[in-house]
Amino acid sequence: MTYVISDLHGYPLTELQELLQKASFSEDDDLYILGDVVDRNGDGGVEILLWLMEQVNVELLLGNHEAMLLACDFVFDEVTEDHAAEMTEERRALLINYNVNGGGVTIRELLRLPIETRLDILDYLRDCRLYAAVTAGGRDFFLVHAGFGNFSKDRKLTDYAADELLWARPELTDRYYDDVHTIFGHTPTIAYGKEYDGKILKTETWTNIDCGAGYGNEPTLLRLDDFKEFQL
Repeated sequence: MTYVISDLHGYPLTELQELLQKASFSEDDDLYILGDVVDRNGDGGVEILLWLMEQVNVELLLGNHEAMLLACDFVFDEVTEDHAAEMTEERRALLINYNVNGGGVTIRELLRLPIETRLDILDYLRDCRLYAAVTAGGRDFFLVHAGFGNFSKDRKLTDYAADELLWARPELTDRYYDDVHTIFGHTPTIAYGKEYDGKILKTETWTNIDCGAGYGNEPTLLRLDDFKEFQL
């Protein structure tokens, strides 16, 4: 079985494990987390990142919040006069933007870790893919954090810039591939209307699974083989 979940934003690891247990997730199954484990709540997702690094059947795809964290990795450098001099306006802007988007809690938690552990986490995030293609229940799926920016059926996947896959804001009327169903998060479904608050949003060609866990809702675990949904 193949499962997907997205935008956990500091969701407790114990509750994620409880959710997986409720879905009877096993070592024979696969789980894809479609980005944004980090920031906003709890421990900033650090405990889940440490857990992820030990899993062989769970993959994190890069989200825009992980990308923002990596863009601010300079905050973990040794503080020296040279380091202070390198705090350019561009870096200040990156750090301010990251903090505005809830990154402060993740930075604080990472700074509490041993240096080697912190470096291992950052290396793990640098190795995360932007997307994955899977087959489940006889259907083909494309998994990505945010959908497609400037989508065209004529464009090759390799033609998309990272930002187009990390920061896209699809409209309800957007139509993606007819033969491959796209699964993404990033935009909380309530943004499409109050009737979608806390719920998965499905269209003919794509499904948004960001149910707003970053804002207090429970995340939804979706099993692609039969589209069964699981929540605590």
